[in-house]
Amino acid sequence: MRSEESKLPPHVLIFPLPAQGHMNSMLNLAQLLCLSDFHVTFVVSEFNHSRLLKHTGTHSALKKYPGFRFQTIPDGLPEDHPRAGERAMEIVWSVLKFTGPCFKKMMVEQELFSSAGRRPVTCIIADGILSFAADFAEERGIPLIYFRTISACAFWAYFCTDRLVEANHIPYIENGMDELVECIPGMEGLLRCRDLPGFCRVDDPNDRNLWNIFNLTSQSVRAKALILNTFEDLEQPILSNILKHVPRLYTIGPGNAHVQSRLREDKADSSTTSASLWPEDRSCIDWLNTQNPKSVIYISFGSITTVSREQLLEFWHGLVNSQQRFLWVMRPDSVMGEDGDRIPVELERATKENGYMVEWAPQEEVLNHPAVGGFFTHSGWNSTLESIVAGVPMICWPYFADQMINSRFTSEVWKIGLDIKDICDRVVIENAVRELMEVRKDEFLEKANNLARLAKLASSEGGSSYNNLNGLVEYIESFII
Repeated sequence: MRSEESKLPPHVLIFPLPAQGHMNSMLNLAQLLCLSDFHVTFVVSEFNHSRLLKHTGTHSALKKYPGFRFQTIPDGLPEDHPRAGERAMEIVWSVLKFTGPCFKKMMVEQELFSSAGRRPVTCIIADGILSFAADFAEERGIPLIYFRTISACAFWAYFCTDRLVEANHIPYIENGMDELVECIPGMEGLLRCRDLPGFCRVDDPNDRNLWNIFNLTSQSVRAKALILNTFEDLEQPILSNILKHVPRLYTIGPGNAHVQSRLREDKADSSTTSASLWPEDRSCIDWLNTQNPKSVIYISFGSITTVSREQLLEFWHGLVNSQQRFLWVMRPDSVMGEDGDRIPVELERATKENGYMVEWAPQEEVLNHPAVGGFFTHSGWNSTLESIVAGVPMICWPYFADQMINSRFTSEVWKIGLDIKDICDRVVIENAVRELMEVRKDEFLEKANNLARLAKLASSEGGSSYNNLNGLVEYIESFII
């Protein structure tokens, strides 16, 4: 029996936080490991699994990998919970409190998911904030690798929360929002207080959620290794600082570009997985096909952001007044409060002339469409990387968490866009759209195209992310030798 088992490939259990952004990047990793002939068990919440079945072709896309399978688990939230907006963080606390014990019980009852033709779990790759995964791995002697689905710069800022408190940057008052932060190594003179992660916006330096996030981040050192969805040319100075604290660091991003590179190499079906929890409206592609090259700005604030009606109207007036063509994704649950009031007639008329609106879009396809010349984004890390790979400049209006720091790096480090955080004013929005799409269009496109080239080189044969994935595969294989 043991001799037969020794011939079986490694079996990796992947467990993301049950939120779309986290699932997307970890599904990319799952596909990369399947392409390396690994067996993969992917843990997904029952709520999200039902939506994946309903709205995406993820199951069909993954059928080509006989070693892949989903395993469902409850997230502890009721079906009607919004899982977005101001209540988005309740996903984290529910999973830590409720799903953790379910996970441990499931792993024991399923005997680490061993079965005919599949060895017990070789290692666990867990979302970096799932502390119970580290507890279980230590108890059972199973190697644990953490995957943080945020940027390296955001991870490092979280990691340095204690320094921020010690330097009195937390709490900060309104008139100190533009005070420079000098206590984070590798970011000296770059960040203002308003660019710190959203969890830092508290009145009390002993805020419970602030320290919970810090503790969840600092526990990364418990793992055998850390995976980040980034690439060396993008965040090298920050990665050098992180390496001083974690035993092994594998940067394998951008995940979407890396999957495409490996699929081309294998001459395989190029269809990739998607963790979209909303039905995609492909009519927007038909509309884009009728537009001029680089003439459209695409607007999407992701799967969690919510706005007030007042903010909605400021965005809308700004877009219309810019006189640019626009494609706008507006989720059904994205506007807070009553939405029964009529939209002003002039906005409806202008949208019919210059814009197109859908509830959800196939984002990667949209960003890579020749008609798209800009991206108005919430600066979520997946969206940021997808825009970088596509060579599309950005206007950044971050909503919370890591998005605050991503937007700062987009504008001030990578210089491929504009950061208008904390502002929702139609004049500012109009001017930003004009600056991105007209005034500085060539400048931004040149820099975005250069960064896109580096992203694709990193994830192609011989590139840093490509080599790092090979190193990760070899490291996991070493657990069974």
